[in-house]
Amino acid sequence: MQRSYNRSVSQLRPLKLTPDFVSCAEGSVLIEVGKTRVLCNASLSTKPPQWLEGSGKGWITAEYSLLPRSTNSRVQRERKGASGRTQEIQRLIGRSLRATADLSAIDGVLATVDCDVIEADGGTRTASIVGGFVALGLALQKWKQENNIQTQIFKDYVTAVSVGILNGTPILDLDYVEDSSAEVDMNLVVASNGSFIEIQGTGEEATYTRSELNALLDMGEIGAKELLKAQRNLLPELP
Repeated sequence: MQRSYNRSVSQLRPLKLTPDFVSCAEGSVLIEVGKTRVLCNASLSTKPPQWLEGSGKGWITAEYSLLPRSTNSRVQRERKGASGRTQEIQRLIGRSLRATADLSAIDGVLATVDCDVIEADGGTRTASIVGGFVALGLALQKWKQENNIQTQIFKDYVTAVSVGILNGTPILDLDYVEDSSAEVDMNLVVASNGSFIEIQGTGEEATYTRSELNALLDMGEIGAKELLKAQRNLLPELP
């Protein structure tokens, strides 16, 4: 099977994470996965949602958007509100970032991670989670230092990767061409302890067997470990 970057079926696209890409954000990472590029900025405020008032907990949320020329044709700005697809993706990102967090450790804080897709070539939601977690971690590290806080916020790193079945073959980290033709498309969100946070798997006019599912999960774990190494290079310790 011929794949972009002449990679094997179990190989990630070239990966690059650039920290502090935006100097005025509390935490910022530009993540590049092949041609997919997502700018992840983390912002902290002391105005958590009203429904959390008195709960002793803070909150972590996310927003996601495709910039107008992130795809082959211009994407309209969502000035009248997020589309259903956008809402689904940003909820996934938010859930993923909260999954291993102790929200009581950030009581009174609202952390917002903005994920803006500069260029989309498949895997934008998984790239947003990988880069967004690092941006959030960098922001919270600074917050802890500035406020002399020792409490551990995260118990595990959070990473994410896509897998799928194309022409009957399980593959890792699908680009746009592969994703648009795959019989099965799946996104995995994985904690650094090896447990799964979320599995989104869909047969595109096809079905898949239990053994194929197991093969996809195994392949996803391989990719998640590689992504975790890249995250730890920028964030050696969890905040």
